[in-house]
Amino acid sequence: MTPELPLPDLPGFTHRWVDAEGIRLHAAEGGQPTGPAVVLLAGFPQTWWAWRTVMPGLAERFRVIAIDLPGQGHSDRPHDSYDTHTVASRIQAALTALDVPKYWLAAHDIGAWVAFSLALKHEEHLHGLALLDAGIPGITLPDSIPTDPDRAWKTWHFAFHLVPDLPETLLTGREREYVDWFLKAKALSTFDSNEIDHYAAALAAEGGLRASLAYYRDAAESARKNHAALERQHLTVPVLGISSSHGSIPDMAASISPWADNATGVVIPNSGHFIPDEQPAAVVAALTAFIEH
Repeated sequence: MTPELPLPDLPGFTHRWVDAEGIRLHAAEGGQPTGPAVVLLAGFPQTWWAWRTVMPGLAERFRVIAIDLPGQGHSDRPHDSYDTHTVASRIQAALTALDVPKYWLAAHDIGAWVAFSLALKHEEHLHGLALLDAGIPGITLPDSIPTDPDRAWKTWHFAFHLVPDLPETLLTGREREYVDWFLKAKALSTFDSNEIDHYAAALAAEGGLRASLAYYRDAAESARKNHAALERQHLTVPVLGISSSHGSIPDMAASISPWADNATGVVIPNSGHFIPDEQPAAVVAALTAFIEH
């Protein structure tokens, strides 16, 4: 537990901490103990709390586990690699510790980076994979940032986060302003001040900014390992691409399908990038249909 960071409770869910290859990861678990397991991973600049309005709906049918990635929320913030294959191994170790032998995996943004790599490394543990509005390093993440202002605002931060030291210099002490911009600029709906405070506090906690930026700084290594893995195999588990009407990736399924044998897609209307926050009922419906189909 990160002592200086408040830990919100969600009715029906229990906080767990498990060892994952030498670091401690935080998870919130609830729902049906004997139901199919659904694992949720969030992205930047959020924590497991991004799924808070999706989790109760899924919990009616499934065992639901939302995990803070290394560097997020109440998980440890190690100083070693944040490439997505290293992180994926730690997520899988955490799920083994939680006694989850096989599961459905749903992930957003950077969480989807990790989920894609996890599916390449540990596909035998997956029933299926749902990826929400994310460009995957080496797969669908563009090599260059567009200079057209109408598009650049969606992806400019990839380059900014890669610059050594400068983001820390500019953002330390101003984490709330940065999070506020992200959540409001990339969403159709609004986030309230408590939600902004929560995510900003996680970013401002000791090591939070360093760890969050590390995913971007290690993205080239993530891409290299993704390419190496895809030379050996494609994804064979069912993959659901969840896009949104006003998100970053117009057609997630199309972007993933060259590397997946069974990819289908759905577009969530009236949503920006933060689909679980903006349209939780639609996300629950899409994931439930995917799992039960």
